Amino acid sequence: MSAILVTRKLPSSVLAKLSAVADVDLYTGEAAIPAEELRARVAGKDALVCLLTDAVDRGVIDAAPSLKAIANVAVGYNNIDVAYARSRGIVVTNTPDVLTESVADFTWALILAITRRLSEGERLVRRGEWKGWALDLLLGTELRGKQLGLIGVGRIGRAVAARAGAFGMRVAYTSRREIEFAGAEALPLDRLLLTSDVVSLHVPLTPDTRHLIDKRALTRMKRSAYLINTARGPVVDEAALAWALQHHLLAGAALDVYEDEPVVHPDLFGLENVLLVPHLASGTTETRTAMADLAVENVLAVLAGGAPLTPVP
Repeated sequence: MSAILVTRKLPSSVLAKLSAVADVDLYTGEAAIPAEELRARVAGKDALVCLLTDAVDRGVIDAAPSLKAIANVAVGYNNIDVAYARSRGIVVTNTPDVLTESVADFTWALILAITRRLSEGERLVRRGEWKGWALDLLLGTELRGKQLGLIGVGRIGRAVAARAGAFGMRVAYTSRREIEFAGAEALPLDRLLLTSDVVSLHVPLTPDTRHLIDKRALTRMKRSAYLINTARGPVVDEAALAWALQHHLLAGAALDVYEDEPVVHPDLFGLENVLLVPHLASGTTETRTAMADLAVENVLAVLAGGAPLTPVP
């Protein structure tokens, strides 16, 4: 019987699929499995089901000479040394598509929340400082007639764009490659930053995108603009963002991801014009279950000698 390490609790219905055909070693801690324990427990395993919080580096891969599959319960896979895994004949998979709609919905939740200052209002009420309706209380910004600038237009970026019409926004985008994207205007990054009222990030984390939004990029944005990040934390230089917000170089930001999760840059905590959310973009029962199920189906396919459903490209 095959042996599989699962680094976090998954829905029972999904774990049952694995348990029916393999010996499952389930890490039950609430936080990410410690690196040393990951290396120890992956030894002798045929497959690894992991999360983006698990660093699957050379040390982990070398600790498991019989490993055949690494299934990441996430779309991104920057936590895995994919090239080294492939050199060892290990199949690496991710979970695209199943979270596209939930992340797109959540992106718009962040856009609406930051532009209408919902978190500021909620804190005001909780502090007991709300004195009643006032004509000029926490005035926000309307979206109709404004430009949504998308940095990255993969599955999620396109799903976000598809919802823009409902809010009366026009869409501009920048992409590393030439693509067909009807109903949206292609712009160079610098021009997109200069002209957009909301800038939303939808790029993977690569050496090229790390700190893509740095101090220079932030100073190119409109002072009335908002930055939204549901991609990967290190795409944004958090220290630079805190500086830009402190100096009112942009109107606000909404972050679901951070450079060093779960650590958040301390300068962001004291700012009213930033919305901080704990990596919830795909956080619906339906989507998280579908992600776990797809990861498990990938493992089962590989262990059965077949092709994975969603191999990392």
